[in-house]
Amino acid sequence: MSRRSSKKGRLGPGMMIGVDLQRGRVFHDAEIKDELASRKPFGRWVQQITRIDGIIKGHALPVERMSREALRRHQIAVGWTTEDLELILHPMVEDAKEAIGSMGDDTPLAVLSDQYRPLSHYFRQNFSQVTNPPIDSLRERRVMTIRTRLGNLGNILEEDESQCQLLQLDSPILSTAEFTAMRAYMADTAAEIDCTFDPKGGEFALRDALKRVQREAEDAVRAGCTHLVLTDAAMGAGRSPLPMILAAGGVHSHLVRQNLRTFTSLNVRSAECLDVHYCAVLIGVGATTINAYLAEEAIADRHARGLFGTMPLEDGIKRFKKAIDDGLLKILSKMGISVLSSYRGGYNFEAIGLSRTLVAEFFPGMTSRISGLGMSGIQKEVAGQHGKAFTADSSVLPIGGFYRYRRKGETHAWTADLIHMLQTAVATDSYATYKKYSEANRKLPPVALRDLMDFKGGRTAVPLEEVESITQIRQRFVTPGMSLGALGPEAHRTLGIA
Repeated sequence: MSRRSSKKGRLGPGMMIGVDLQRGRVFHDAEIKDELASRKPFGRWVQQITRIDGIIKGHALPVERMSREALRRHQIAVGWTTEDLELILHPMVEDAKEAIGSMGDDTPLAVLSDQYRPLSHYFRQNFSQVTNPPIDSLRERRVMTIRTRLGNLGNILEEDESQCQLLQLDSPILSTAEFTAMRAYMADTAAEIDCTFDPKGGEFALRDALKRVQREAEDAVRAGCTHLVLTDAAMGAGRSPLPMILAAGGVHSHLVRQNLRTFTSLNVRSAECLDVHYCAVLIGVGATTINAYLAEEAIADRHARGLFGTMPLEDGIKRFKKAIDDGLLKILSKMGISVLSSYRGGYNFEAIGLSRTLVAEFFPGMTSRISGLGMSGIQKEVAGQHGKAFTADSSVLPIGGFYRYRRKGETHAWTADLIHMLQTAVATDSYATYKKYSEANRKLPPVALRDLMDFKGGRTAVPLEEVESITQIRQRFVTPGMSLGALGPEAHRTLGIA
């Protein structure tokens, strides 16, 4: 140790040091925290936080379920298929985990698809581009939380006792019974806003409805409401649901612009919400709590038909909630975020295929490298899906075809015919068969953005003798640059020898 050094060491996880240049002092971790903690009676303040999990669970009211026909029509209106229920929803209830699938997606981007796709498909999750996850949501669960605060958070830059006069939940995901009990507990402090519109209301029906929702939200907050409830439960033959991501993002961004967002919570009841990604997008654009009421109705319907064996319905709903909670923690961990409040309203997505004007208005700050579907396009798709749902003979849920190839379903880049053709070309070393494969591949509808591009013609070909040989290219191929974890020791050694 140098004569001029009085102490050496390094900071551990969660530790800090501070230097006060005016007083000429160095503060170590414990000193900083003790000084900050002694400034205000924080321990007494936090006792004012009302933890309402016990209240809403103890006063949950019976839920009136939909008829099977009404359920089917609602499911069709929001674009669900039998495939969604069997491959996504069922495993979440049965295993209390997200459904597991292979990596990769050979379906078209939502903006390129000729099938109805929910708005969540236009959002791609961001992640920290590092070798290892920033946080492990399983092994480091103790430093992560999805606890959710509701109410008037006040000015976050002030330290005031009133900031602790709020409600708190262990999770933002609520069952229908819990949401109903919470709404009853909020009483007059909450304002309910209808998030539906008339699909035959003209060219600007969707935009007018969103403006109405924003106006009603602002008026309610200015009138003193500390909770807003956005709901599309009024959906029916004459009312189409607003895409809830658009409604929640619109209200959140509007209140931020009016400097009102911290004075209220934004609670969402959505029919369209089915999986973890949809919940993550809703929270990412500003939602405080979520009740996926139609998903719960679907669980109750499948339970009534005995598809979950002897499992009680209450356990099935709890498992569904746990699957979403764990999924949210996984998504937070990919960005190195440990608390849900840091994710809420953070727009940690890239919009692919949405109009830049729409993104700037409803999701300001979100990355959008290409433009695409705008307000009129969204209204056309939503109204078209609503029309399919509420015609006389539309009570049968479509089979689907997004996750598994079906002839009348979504386009897939890798069909059985194409795979068989490629395997045959490789096995028989047939260039003619490979040409058939490549031509069939080019005839597919566009799946990725690169499918919209082509090579420019009319150029002079490069002479073959000017092209580098494979021997020269191999000399620059550095195998240590490839991840050992990706290849394995044997493959790494073999490539090194080669």
